[in-house]
Formats: sequence, structure tokens, C-alpha cells
Amino acid sequence: MNKPVTIKQHLHAVARLTFGNAASLIYLGVVAATAVFVTVDTLFVSHEDGSFAGVWLFFLAAPTVFVFLLGSSTWGAEAAGPDWYLYVALVVSVLVQSFVLGWFVRLLRGGAGRTRSAHPKGA
Repeated sequence: MNKPVTIKQHLHAVARLTFGNAASLIYLGVVAATAVFVTVDTLFVSHEDGSFAGVWLFFLAAPTVFVFLLGSSTWGAEAAGPDWYLYVALVVSVLVQSFVLGWFVRLLRGGAGRTRSAHPKGA
């Protein structure tokens, strides 16, 4: 008999796929290191022209960040929207991609089939 799945179990599964595998953790580590680099470059390094260091964050968050940026125009935001929207779009995009990466790793490993019983009729 199937047990009802609670919201807590869903959130735990989403967190496990987003943060609970090596591929997602490596991706999140690269994004965090890039964010530190961009912050240091923006705050402490003087440039004659503008720095393109922030572009690396968009490359790491692509393609989902561009979906959010296209969606901002439907809400009436000009060009790229306010700064807070760009930061939220970057964070949500990175988390979505980490989740999809974890889901893909689980799919490749056959993780969905491991919860089944060894008995042919599932008893």
C-alpha cells in the first residue's frame, strides 16, 4: 500500500537533489568561487573601463538566467530590470540548475529504481 507523501518529504528530496551529490556541489562551488572573484574585482580593483568579470556569473547561470531576464520584460521592467531582480534571477537560476544536475546524475545512476523491492511482485 502506498503511503501519502508529505510536503516535508518533497522538500527533503528537492534538497537532496540540489545539494546532496558531488556534481551539484562542484557546480555550486564553482559558482561561489566565481561570485567571490566578481565581488573582489568589483570592489577592490580599479579599471580604466568597466570590468566584464560579472559576465562569468551569467555564463555559469545560463541558460535559465536568460529565461528570467526575458520574463522581466513581461512584468514591465526596463531592459535588465532592477538590481535586486538580477541578483534573485542569478540565485534562483543557479539553484534550478543545481537541482536539474542532481536529477540528471540520479537518472544516470538509476536512483529511482533502487527503492523497489527485490521481489518480482513488490511484496
